[in-house]
Amino acid sequence: MTSFQDLGLEEALLKGIAALGFETPTPVQELVIPVALNSDDDFIALAQTGTGKTAAFGLPLLQRIDPSNRNVQALVLCPTRELCVQVASDLVNYSQFAHQYKVVAVYGGASIETQIRQIKAGAQVIVATPGRLVDLLVRQVAHLEKVAQVVLDEADEMLNMGFKEAVDIILEAVENRKSIWLFSATMPEEVRTIAAIYMKNPRELSVGNRNQANANIVNHYYLCRSEDRYAALKRVVDAHPGIYGLIFCRTKNDTKEVAEQMIRDGYNADALHGDLVQSDRDRVMQRFRERNLQLLIATDVAARGIDVSDITHVINYGLPDEPEIYTHRSGRTGRAGRTGVSISIITPKFEEKIRQIERRTKAVFVKMPIPTGFEVCESQLFHIIQNIHDQEVQHAEIEPFLPRIYEALADLSKEELIKRFASVEFNRFLSYYRNSPDINIHAKGGDKKGHHRRDVAGNGSLQRLFVNIGVMDGVSKKDFLHLLSTEFRVPKNAIGDIDIKKSFMHFDLEPSFIREVREGLEDFSINGRRVKVNDAMPRPEKDHKPSGPKWDKTKKKARY
Repeated sequence: MTSFQDLGLEEALLKGIAALGFETPTPVQELVIPVALNSDDDFIALAQTGTGKTAAFGLPLLQRIDPSNRNVQALVLCPTRELCVQVASDLVNYSQFAHQYKVVAVYGGASIETQIRQIKAGAQVIVATPGRLVDLLVRQVAHLEKVAQVVLDEADEMLNMGFKEAVDIILEAVENRKSIWLFSATMPEEVRTIAAIYMKNPRELSVGNRNQANANIVNHYYLCRSEDRYAALKRVVDAHPGIYGLIFCRTKNDTKEVAEQMIRDGYNADALHGDLVQSDRDRVMQRFRERNLQLLIATDVAARGIDVSDITHVINYGLPDEPEIYTHRSGRTGRAGRTGVSISIITPKFEEKIRQIERRTKAVFVKMPIPTGFEVCESQLFHIIQNIHDQEVQHAEIEPFLPRIYEALADLSKEELIKRFASVEFNRFLSYYRNSPDINIHAKGGDKKGHHRRDVAGNGSLQRLFVNIGVMDGVSKKDFLHLLSTEFRVPKNAIGDIDIKKSFMHFDLEPSFIREVREGLEDFSINGRRVKVNDAMPRPEKDHKPSGPKWDKTKKKARY
């Protein structure tokens, strides 16, 4: 396995990145750093957001700075203020044990006088948004004739935002540059034009195929009628209780409307769009970064440059016009090696666009049923149960209150206590979804392939069962199918839907196999916890994936 030492970085920078928790280089870092350190070649690095691009160019950029030279020696261009500030902060952190490099961030929406003073005090690296840097060039404050390396970070987004003219002006100003390092997630025609005009025989360093979606991201889509889109959005959000996500809308008006509705309906949400003044934008982004905001509703332009590493879900409240924009949207999740989910809520006329995105990005989309009210309540209930189970107890602090607590609850049995604790939040969802209709669009006579949906829990030939194991136990659908077929000799045509959640699962089974499977499963345990199987309540009529378990029947545990 390659280490950062193998890439040729100096000791002080190695110490800095070790302090930040970097252990081994990502593929883009392993590919780019040796080239950037040891040659003056222009290069184009194609890599998705969240793959470690900042360190890939930032570490060699810093190592090539002459600390005794007080001129501007390196320039990094970013599409947005947020990314500009993040990159400048990262460069300072990388060099915390190295030379005291002067890194200055310049961007719109902040005092230009302060930025002018910082540059005049000595800037060796300028990290800038194109518009503000052009302003500083016009004022003859930023002098770029000594710049050796130029980095265009997220070049495709920069050009999508209309900065081509500003980028042209800046690249003409850095006339003595040694090399341009261009980083982009996609390769649209505008990026090719920049490369053709300003770069000399650029090398192409690609971690994946051009415009290809991140393999760590699962792509789902939900189909509904136009009038049910907001209801579908709420159900999808409610069915994922731990969601920390971005919701993309096509227009500012849609963004405002959806945000206002969600806030009114009690969701921890806010909006990010072009009409916000910078102070309000900063406030919203700060809340989101600190996870004091669970859902951020944004337009594509407003969301560009957002650098938050642990977003769990991206929701497309309608598809973008271009597949490349879908790649950028979905790339906000599944960052830095994590897995993520990109969800699209669409009407039938946009289903063909899903196929277009699949062809262009090589992503695989899975059509999902919109959760029923029953399924939403179920997800919320077991999320509550899991939170109670995992709750840290402050023993010393709560001890003085326990006698009174025990006295107040003395008339309740263990079963009653469990029911009441679980009902505190569950009742809210139950009252809302109790009689909610099915808003899925069902094909007449069955699904798209002509197969009829299997009924469950007494509504047909299959019965639905509940099992207290899920994804957190390392169980996948494939594992469970294998167990049923090998351990209990259940044929595949006797097994219906298998729906695995974080801490529990449902599966549908022909009644003739239920007794044997039920008794057999209850002989197993996982991590010391006995497996339990119950009848599922009938449906109302009308995140680092753990490795799979190794089932062990020595009374009887699942080993890992």
